[in-house]
Amino acid sequence: MTGSAHGVAIVTGGSRGIGAATAVCLAQAGFDVCVDYVRHEHAARGVVERIHAAGGRAVRCRADVSSEPDVHALFESADRLGRLAVLVNSAGVTGGTASVLDVRADQLQRTCDVNLVGTALCLREAARRMATSRGGGGGAIVNISSTAARTSGCGEWVHYAATKASIDVLTVGAARELAPEGIRVNAVAPGLIQTDLHADNGMPERPERLRSTIPMGRVGTPGEVASTVAWLVSDDTSYVSGTVVEVCGAR
Repeated sequence: MTGSAHGVAIVTGGSRGIGAATAVCLAQAGFDVCVDYVRHEHAARGVVERIHAAGGRAVRCRADVSSEPDVHALFESADRLGRLAVLVNSAGVTGGTASVLDVRADQLQRTCDVNLVGTALCLREAARRMATSRGGGGGAIVNISSTAARTSGCGEWVHYAATKASIDVLTVGAARELAPEGIRVNAVAPGLIQTDLHADNGMPERPERLRSTIPMGRVGTPGEVASTVAWLVSDDTSYVSGTVVEVCGAR
């Protein structure tokens, strides 16, 4: 099977939630997709099989984005699919819930390593391949941020919110630096979305508990975030770069 004319899209954290929905959405848009995962191999396999069943092309690759050797391996796997056109930095952790009085150094370190260092490393590797000055054909990068960068995550995960605010700064700076290379860089900041994140942090009731704080009166879906990502990497947004798009029901 030959590669897609659209090129290859890497989706980090692509096995579940927003990442999985994004991988499927980009495959539907015509991209070959490299689905990155760390722990949830069965779920990653399911995403790839779903793409294959719909006639798309996808592979899965286990890579912890906080590890530079893993990042190199991830991009080398994607290189075998074809020309890299899109990177979606969806891999992320909350570091667990903790007040600023009680947060541990290991929580801070892991959250920064995955959310900020991992995003920056993947962005770097994508830009090296996409940059026109290095023989690339340009491309689009979307970082998954969070409205927690604005609302602070007070009482639950300020440490997580701080890393997402850093991603917003990284997005704007990278967009300005990489624009002459034909690379657009944007971010999507989801609000309260119905994913496994809440249960994974011991708060399965959290979406319902906070629903009343959302002006639209409901929790968002991974698909609504994924369609925003697909829009940002499409030709419809060819003049959009350095922007953080909130998907949050006006919260």
